[in-house]
Amino acid sequence: MPSRRAQIAQLRLIALAALREYPLPHGRLTFVTHGENTTFRHDSAAGRHLVRVHRPQRHGQGVDGAAAIRSEIAWMRSIRADTELEVPDAVAARDGSQTVRATAAGETRDCSVLRWMDGRIHEDSARPVHLHRLGAAMAVLHDQADAWAPPDDFVRIRWDHEAFFGNVMVYGGIPAAECWNLLPAPLRARFEAVGERMVDVMASAEDVGLIHADLHAGNAVFEGDRVKLIDFDDCGTGPRMYELAVAVWELRDRPDYPLYLEALRSGYLTGRDTDLAQLDDYIALRQVAFDLWYTGTAQINPAFAARLDVVHDWSLEMLDIVEHRKPSRPAV
Repeated sequence: MPSRRAQIAQLRLIALAALREYPLPHGRLTFVTHGENTTFRHDSAAGRHLVRVHRPQRHGQGVDGAAAIRSEIAWMRSIRADTELEVPDAVAARDGSQTVRATAAGETRDCSVLRWMDGRIHEDSARPVHLHRLGAAMAVLHDQADAWAPPDDFVRIRWDHEAFFGNVMVYGGIPAAECWNLLPAPLRARFEAVGERMVDVMASAEDVGLIHADLHAGNAVFEGDRVKLIDFDDCGTGPRMYELAVAVWELRDRPDYPLYLEALRSGYLTGRDTDLAQLDDYIALRQVAFDLWYTGTAQINPAFAARLDVVHDWSLEMLDIVEHRKPSRPAV
């Protein structure tokens, strides 16, 4: 595969090509992330913006990527209009469109531009108070989604059992079924057991609706006592319990996890009721989804490839925890 540096350089050219279609003055483009999508910060006299170069087939096989991005933006706009939640504001291109299809160096991608959101991200330094604020914002988000009528052309991922365990999604350019074949046999067996268990668990979910689907501390920007929700790229219809599980998933193996869980729960209860009895099942579901995504992305991204074995080991450790087993191997 091309080196990470070469991949970013090519996608930067696409971002620059896309920017020519937007009513923004010339500015400085700075690399931000290269994982799911590839993002850059654009600083100019018009302010600071986030330029997103979207991965092909990001929203599933056969899905119109531009339509899915427009739908994401439609929901964010309705959230801004209906609530006091702070979520990204999309910038329209000169022709009024919400996305631009740009080509550079022989590759074409859908791109979009959002206004930058100032504040701090506490992905590795979150305290319980941050989870409380995130839970409260999540409750407002779910209430808004329940009251909102999406447009007829709304196209987003449906996070059902087939999306998690079937061949709906494409990870890093690899169909989900092929990602399953790339898993080590012991890990695949554990994941398949989660899939069997989740058939009944997901079928019995009563609170299902639009969710962010990736609302952990790394996708929340904190400024004072305010929390701003970012990165709606995974949003779609799914169980609200999955939303809650994602928020505490990466904290599940910490000794102080109960403090974070209670903070999230109490924050959510300021706006909505919830029963967390099946939360660990959904944390296991998140671990499966994360590992499959990571496995597929590792086939095209050298940084992911270098850590793939570590992630597989972590998955086994996390499943041991949520399934209340003795560790099958040393913690990583």
